Amino acid sequence: MLGVHFAITSEQELLLLAADDDKVGEFLEELEESREDDALTVDTDKAWDAIHRCLTDGTLDPDGGVYPWSHAVLGGRHLHVDWYVVYVSAAEVRDVAEALRTVDRTWLRRRFDAIDGRDYDGAQDDEDFEYTWNNFADVQTFYDRAAAADRSVIFTAT
Repeated sequence: MLGVHFAITSEQELLLLAADDDKVGEFLEELEESREDDALTVDTDKAWDAIHRCLTDGTLDPDGGVYPWSHAVLGGRHLHVDWYVVYVSAAEVRDVAEALRTVDRTWLRRRFDAIDGRDYDGAQDDEDFEYTWNNFADVQTFYDRAAAADRSVIFTAT
C-alpha cells in the first residue's frame, strides 16, 4: 500500500468528517485529482510502514506507542473500514510537528534497527533505512508546513 499525507482545509475537514465510507472514497478521489499545493501533500510510498514502526512501539498498531509520535502516520481517528484513512486535527498536527522536530537520524536509526524483522516486510538494511530516513524527513517538513497553515491532516494508504 502506498501512503500519502494531505493537509486539508477546514471546508474539506467538515466534508470528510461528515462522510460515510462511500463518501470518504469519493472525497479521496477528488482530493487526489485536485492536488494544488505540493507543499501540503507528501507521498511516502511504502516507507510509511517503517516510519510508523520507528515512531511507535515497532508495530503497525494504530494505538501503539505514545502521543504525539503515534499520530504522525496511523494514530488518530480512522475514517474508513477497508483502507487506512486517518484524521489528525489541526491541534494534534501542531503537537506532531513539534515532536517530529526532536527526531534526528541517529534516533531514527536506533528505532529502525530495533524493528522485529519477522513482522516487517522491508529489507531492514542500510538502503531501506536511507529510504525510510528520506521519507521521514519529508514527513517532518510536511507537518511543519501543515502546522504553520493551521491545517488538519489525513493519512491514506490504499
